[in-house]
Amino acid sequence: MTELIDRWVAAALAAGAVDGPALTAAGADLLTRWREPHRRYHTAHHLRAVLDVVDRHADLADRPERVALAAWTHDAVYDPRAADANERASAELAGTLLTGLGVPAATVAEVRRLVLLTAGHRTAPGDRDGALLCDADLAVLATPPEVYDGYATAIRAEYAHVPEADFRTGRARVLDGLLALPALFRLPPLAARWEEPARANLRRELSGLR
Repeated sequence: MTELIDRWVAAALAAGAVDGPALTAAGADLLTRWREPHRRYHTAHHLRAVLDVVDRHADLADRPERVALAAWTHDAVYDPRAADANERASAELAGTLLTGLGVPAATVAEVRRLVLLTAGHRTAPGDRDGALLCDADLAVLATPPEVYDGYATAIRAEYAHVPEADFRTGRARVLDGLLALPALFRLPPLAARWEEPARANLRRELSGLR
């Protein structure tokens, strides 16, 4: 996990954080959150996957270091029983954490805004940073069918407390909402590769649920 901590430190320093032991400790604390035992999909593996997309396509963003910090914090609070409260709690955590590390207030506010975007994955035209974060967060949808099926299985495991019929209804509602989006991916280079495979995966899962 040292490599991940190094990536956290690099992004935070680029965003104006004060260097020192507290910065590394904050990254370690975030990783502890991402490794909580109740997580099955929203794990450090997901964090790394999102960061990899952000880093690989940093040229598509205006301030990629802010997008990276939002990636680190966007699911830092994750309770499957909390519904839509997770994004708000994660944004609050991002604000408190980054402020304590000396990140300028305007940057903290922007990271909080980006985190909140992951609740609905809807971005305004021209919001390149928001688009990159949301595209990275949804990249799993465009993976090969066997990888996607592993993702769907992990999501079901996170909601093991929900009865099967209720889960199917709720999951179908989520998938319908995603399919109703005008586009799942906003950045043209990513949309060109990912849009159709993602929609095919979503339709296939939805068919199985029904």
